[in-house]
Amino acid sequence: MLFYLFYYFLHRYWSPLNVFRYITVRTALASLTALFLSFLLGPWMIRRLRAMQIGQYIREEGPQSHQVKAGTPTMGGLLIVMAIVVPTLLWADLRNPYVVAAIVATLCFAAIGFSDDYRKVVQRRNLGLRGRTKLALQTVTAVGVAIVVLFLRGNWEYSTELIVPFFKRVHPNLVIQGLVASPHWRLLAYAPFAIFVALVVVGSSNAVNLTDGLDGLAIGCVVIAAGALTALTYITSQAKFAQYLDLHKLAPAAELTIFCGSLTGAALGFLWFNAHPAEIFMGDVGSLALGGAIGVVSVLIMQEVLLLSIGGIFVIEAASVILQVASFKMTGRRLFRMAPLHHHFELMGWSESKIIVRFWIAALVFALFSLTTLKLR
Repeated sequence: MLFYLFYYFLHRYWSPLNVFRYITVRTALASLTALFLSFLLGPWMIRRLRAMQIGQYIREEGPQSHQVKAGTPTMGGLLIVMAIVVPTLLWADLRNPYVVAAIVATLCFAAIGFSDDYRKVVQRRNLGLRGRTKLALQTVTAVGVAIVVLFLRGNWEYSTELIVPFFKRVHPNLVIQGLVASPHWRLLAYAPFAIFVALVVVGSSNAVNLTDGLDGLAIGCVVIAAGALTALTYITSQAKFAQYLDLHKLAPAAELTIFCGSLTGAALGFLWFNAHPAEIFMGDVGSLALGGAIGVVSVLIMQEVLLLSIGGIFVIEAASVILQVASFKMTGRRLFRMAPLHHHFELMGWSESKIIVRFWIAALVFALFSLTTLKLR
C-alpha cells in the first residue's frame, strides 16, 4: 500500500521517492516495520493474553524444570503472523502472485495452528486437534501450494526440476514425462511433484513446531533461516547473480524478498519477548505458520533440497523424534533420553540457556554452509 502511494502516485512530484522501486530498500523497510510492530504490540498482547488467562499447558511427561512455565501466555504467534503480513502488504507489490501465495499459505497454516491452540485453551489440557486432522489440513494446504506453483511457473521447461547442491548438471524432474502429453493422465503426471511439495512444506511446518520447546530456541533458528532465505530469494531473482551461480532465474520472485524480510523482522521482534525466561510463547499458531512460510518460500524459489541445510536444526529435531518413535516401536528401546533432541540435552544436565545458544550457533553454521553451496558446484 505504501509502495503504491510513494512510488506510483507521489514520485512524480518528488523524484527521491523513486528509491521505493528498489527491492533492497523495501525489504529493509519491511524488516524494520515488522520489528517495530512486534515491539509496539508485544507488551499489549502479553497483557491481553494474561487477562484472558490464555496460558501454556506443560506436558506431564516433560522435564520437571518446565513446570514453572505453566501459565505463561501462549498463542503469541498471532503477533508474529501480524508482523509478517502487515509489512508485506505495506511494502510489496501485491500484484505479484508469489507474494500473494506466500501470504495466503502462511495464513492457512496459522489458522490450523490457531485451531489447535484454541482447543488446548478451551479444554484446559495439553491436547488440541487430532494428529490426523492436523496433518490432513496441512497436506491440503501444501497440495494447494503445489498447484499454485505449477500455474505460476507455466510452461517453463524447468518448472518441476530440482536444484541439487554440489551438482551443477543434476536437475531431476519430478514429472512422469510419458504421461504429460496424455489428456487423460496429465494430472497424474504431476503427482510426484505435488507429493514432494507436500512433504517439504508439511515437514517444514512440523519441524519448526517440534523445535519450539525451549525459550527462544525455535524463533532464534527461524531468524537465521529466514535471513538466509531472504538472501537466496534476492539472488534467485537477479539475472547476473542467477547466471553466475547457475541458478534458474525467477524474476517474479523478487517481491518475495520483501516477504522474507518481514519474516526475519517479525521473528527477531518476537525473540525479544520469547528469550529466556520467556514472557510469551508462540504456540502452534506461530510455529506451524513460520515453518509453513519457510517451506513455501523454498518451493517458490526452487530451493527445496537446500532447505534441508538451511533449516538443519529443524531437520535434526524432527529426525530425533522419528528415530525415537521408530526405535521404540521396533526394539522397545529409546535412542534418546527424550525427544525432540533439545530435551535429551536437558536431561543430560545442560542448562536451558546453553542448549539454546549452542543450537543457534549450529543453525548459523548450517545457514552459512547453505549459502556457500551456491558456488561450490
